[in-house]
Amino acid sequence: MIKIKTDKQIDAMKPAGLLAWTLLEEVGKMIKPGITTEDINTFVSDFTKKNKGISAPLNYKGFPKSVCTSINEVVCHGIPSRNAKLKEGDIINVDVTPILNGYHGDSSRTYFVGSSIRDRTRQLVECAEKCLKLAIDVVKPGCTVGDIGHAIQSYAEAQGFGVVRDFVGHGIGKVFHEEPQIMHYGNPGEGVRLPKGAVFTIEPMLNEGDWRCKILKDGWTAISRDSSLSAQFEHTIAIRHDGTVDVLTHPNYWG
Repeated sequence: MIKIKTDKQIDAMKPAGLLAWTLLEEVGKMIKPGITTEDINTFVSDFTKKNKGISAPLNYKGFPKSVCTSINEVVCHGIPSRNAKLKEGDIINVDVTPILNGYHGDSSRTYFVGSSIRDRTRQLVECAEKCLKLAIDVVKPGCTVGDIGHAIQSYAEAQGFGVVRDFVGHGIGKVFHEEPQIMHYGNPGEGVRLPKGAVFTIEPMLNEGDWRCKILKDGWTAISRDSSLSAQFEHTIAIRHDGTVDVLTHPNYWG
C-alpha cells in the first residue's frame, strides 16, 4: 500500500531533499581525474554530519559506505574505494540519501570526468537526464506507473539505449524504500495509479548497450552485462493535495 503523506509531511521532507541537492552540487565541484571514490564518500559523510543529517546508505542492509559511486559500466550501488580512481573520459553516478528530521531525501546525478568525453557517452548521459525530465512531466494525480515508464522507455529506446529493468524507483518518507515501485519502462495507463500525497523517486538507468545487468561478488555492485556504459539521474517527487507536483530534491525545479 502507498503511504500517503499530508502536505505538512511533504513540507517536512523538503529539507532532506534540499540537502541531497546541495550534496550533489558540492560533489560536482570535486569531480576530476585523480580523485578516488573514497574521497567522495568522505566528503558526503562529513558534509551530511556537518548539516545535522545521517547518511542513509551507511549500513543499510549491510552496505558499507555513505554514498553509492558508480563508474562507467557500473549501473548502480557502486561501493566507494581508495582503489577506484577517476580517469579522464570516465562517467560517474553519485547517489546520495541524507536523512534529516527523520525523513529521507534521495537523488543522484551522473557526472563527466574531465573534458575528453566521446560523443556517444555524452549522448547517453544527456538522454538519461532528459528521460527523468520527461517522466516528471507526466506525473499528476491519477497517473500510472506505466505512464512514467512509457515516457522513459519510448524516448530512451528511440535514441538506441537500453532501459534497465532490474532496479526501480520507490516510495520514500521516514522509510528509505516503500511502495510503490516505479518501473522505468511500461505502457500508458498500466500499473498502479499514483494518488495525491504519494512521494516517490524516479531514477531511470540507461545502458549504452543491452539493458541486462549482473551483480558482482560483493553482493551490491551492479554492472551492465555487456560491460557497456551506464548513466542515471534521480529526483524525489511529491504529488501535493492541491494536485501540484513538487520536486523535493531541487530548490526551484525548472523555475
